[in-house]
Amino acid sequence: MGSPRRVLLLRPDHIGDLLFCTPALRLFRQSWSETHLTLAVGPWARAVLQNNPCLDEILTLDFPGFSRRPKGSLLAPYALLRREARRIRQLQFDLVVTLRFDFWWGALLAYMAGVPWRLGYDVPEVRPFLTASLDYQPGLHEVEQNLRLARFALGSTPSSEPIGLEFYPTDEDTRSASAWLSASFRKCSIQSDKTAAVSETAAVSGIDPVAGSPIICLHPGAGWPVKHWRPEGFALVADALARAHGARIVIIGGPGEEQLVDAVAHAMRGSSIQATGLSLGQVAAILARSILAVGTDSGIMHLATAVGTPTVHLYGPVDQRLFGPWGEPQLHRVVTAGLDCAPCNRLDFPIAELDSHRCVRDIQPTSVLRAAEEVLRQTVREGR
Repeated sequence: MGSPRRVLLLRPDHIGDLLFCTPALRLFRQSWSETHLTLAVGPWARAVLQNNPCLDEILTLDFPGFSRRPKGSLLAPYALLRREARRIRQLQFDLVVTLRFDFWWGALLAYMAGVPWRLGYDVPEVRPFLTASLDYQPGLHEVEQNLRLARFALGSTPSSEPIGLEFYPTDEDTRSASAWLSASFRKCSIQSDKTAAVSETAAVSGIDPVAGSPIICLHPGAGWPVKHWRPEGFALVADALARAHGARIVIIGGPGEEQLVDAVAHAMRGSSIQATGLSLGQVAAILARSILAVGTDSGIMHLATAVGTPTVHLYGPVDQRLFGPWGEPQLHRVVTAGLDCAPCNRLDFPIAELDSHRCVRDIQPTSVLRAAEEVLRQTVREGR
């Protein structure tokens, strides 16, 4: 196949998995400079890639099974399929590439829309709807799986390939995040009785309390409760790092994670800022100016790697070989409890059973702190 005129890429997932596909997007753009590249994502994920320069267009599609809402009618996904197939047909794509290995609904969508070329992974539920398929190799990281599929679609192996994940905060994201940090730390310095690091006089005199101060971010949230760590564990690590490095602690939380953020803040001996209610771009801008991010297996932690922030990730049920941090190995660490049952790659444990699944909860703060210090020493050696 030569360079197609219009290509649709499908990836129905959330933050982390969408960031994992950004090296493949870069590869497509490098090889097909004149092709109109469109990516279809869920409305919940548009912000992840809306500023990505590799794309010409983003379509939002309410992919069934990925919205994290309660399941509705059994017929609803098929009614949506018919409606969206009509829309895709009108857009006259030459090629659809399904970037998620088991996404049969997306492959069927391309088939019903009559797209001439349909590529994806050679798995039983997807294969019947494709014109060409590539084996999905067990044991490969998801980034490499998507790069393999991109090479397959391109029909060649490029001489050079993209390496890192990509996310692009806007100038406004950076400006507003900086203003928010300054205001938040100034307020914290006045109100907190936990620290005297910045005096009330300095705070009210207009001195920027953030300037020159290293920032360390925590992210205690995750898409599934079984991935959560103990708030007191985060608190111990945060207090130790703040003392050792004179760092200010920012605890990041997405929608619905306010209680987790509050629990960590209250468990700390020192002061912290609770960063909730911010846009994804603002969160990325805060991470980008931080010396370290520590958190559970989550999209926000992959966002940290995408903006170049060193990280420490806490993993349990998910296999880090397949879905771990993707970046310079010396700047990212994964900490586990080392239980024999992990990784099981199961996430949907009922709340009542969580005490029996302790692959994240049993991680020791000393292990996390040791990993954090190793990463920070490496950043000093590299002059970051």
